[in-house]
Amino acid sequence: MTTHTIGTREEWLAARLELLDAEKELTRRNDALAQQRQALPWVRIDKSYRFETDQGNASLVDLFGGRSQLIVYHFMFGPDYKAGCPSCSSIADSFNGIVTHLQHHDVAFWAMSRAPLEKLQAYKKRMGWTFPWASSSSGDFNFDFNVSFTEQQQRDGQIEYNYQRGGHAMDAAPVPEPVVQFADTCGTDPRTYARDRPGVSTFVLEDGVIYHTYSTYARGVDGIWGMYQWLDRAPKGRNEMGVWWRRHDEYDKA
Repeated sequence: MTTHTIGTREEWLAARLELLDAEKELTRRNDALAQQRQALPWVRIDKSYRFETDQGNASLVDLFGGRSQLIVYHFMFGPDYKAGCPSCSSIADSFNGIVTHLQHHDVAFWAMSRAPLEKLQAYKKRMGWTFPWASSSSGDFNFDFNVSFTEQQQRDGQIEYNYQRGGHAMDAAPVPEPVVQFADTCGTDPRTYARDRPGVSTFVLEDGVIYHTYSTYARGVDGIWGMYQWLDRAPKGRNEMGVWWRRHDEYDKA
């Protein structure tokens, strides 16, 4: 027998209208946050970055593809991984459908990882993805935008992620079980796995100059994690007991 509150249609409607007020307030707050996000000062980028893409070697300005805005998803796929992070893979499952819409609204989109291009291409084929994905393996891009870290930084406790030093689960000791599980599914050890992190960074191109405008990390990427937006509206919500999700081609193998 259910332990959840049972009510009449009238009681449900009264509670729903109360919730609607809260949802509308959240929508207004999200609109205000979006404006605050867009009002951040821009930081000029003078450093030269190079990437490997399906179309060959490319600069950061090349990634704009003639558009004025660029969104980069920092996908956890380190050079020593044998497969992409399961969480990033779940997030990326929604990318195929949005790229065309963004491109037709003056916004270029790229996923970015430190793994060599051939690894990204093979994994992309496995997952059935078509969105643009570049390798930053030859440069400092990931390090400069605080989503990749050196072994020395890790040893010295000098990792600064999500605008703070320490405090993230990946840096905890002992290593949390989800990190151990994810590292294993990526074919690497937890320490190596934790040297790459997820995030989103955005850029704008004006008068031939590129500016960094915004970056978000950790739970800051929840808003683009498609499955969670749906689960938050399901009757039992996220209803999580540990790590339950897998790469989309692995559920039937469990």
